[in-house]
Amino acid sequence: MKIALIGATGFVGSAVLKELLARGHQVVALLREPSKWAPQAGVEARQADVLQPDSVAAAVRGVDAVVSAYNAGWTNPNLYEEFLRGSAAINAGLKQAGVKRLIVVGGAGSLFVAAGVQLVDTAEFPAQWKPGALAAREALNRIRAENELDWSFVSPPAHLEPGERRGSYRLGRDELLADAEGHSHISVADLALAIVDELEAPKHLQQRFTLAY
Repeated sequence: MKIALIGATGFVGSAVLKELLARGHQVVALLREPSKWAPQAGVEARQADVLQPDSVAAAVRGVDAVVSAYNAGWTNPNLYEEFLRGSAAINAGLKQAGVKRLIVVGGAGSLFVAAGVQLVDTAEFPAQWKPGALAAREALNRIRAENELDWSFVSPPAHLEPGERRGSYRLGRDELLADAEGHSHISVADLALAIVDELEAPKHLQQRFTLAY
């Protein structure tokens, strides 16, 4: 498949890029400044401003699907507003271009840890991550009303780590997953594995899913 990737230079996006290429997919990397991209076999760099639907539409035309690992920047004082603006522009751009399949990488904050209690609302949730977590939760709420796109929204577990690709993971829906020792974690390589698995064999169309070891 030909997959457009938003956020290809980031922590998650670079892992998704590696997984896509390893499995024989063509990748279109959507970049603010393609001139800074080092040429790579199997990757076409295209300029895109993810805050502008027209720019997104022009960049994704002709692809089979889009993976959005968009991040407005953890230290960005306008993170909440820009994340939601970017998310809306990406959705609108895909519809304008006639691309239906979209996988959005969100956060763990909107996963439930008890009845009616989401991780982001617990006292233990780190304050510095809260604006991004709240933005991702709102993006999930908004995309759930989207019926023109074949979207999936993936929430990583509480801890997303560097590390080896084990090649296995457990899937869930809206509740935070943890192992027998109570650890909620996965490597970014296995998150990328799950994302590409979902692209190749969709199981969560117009649904949120999560994963963990």
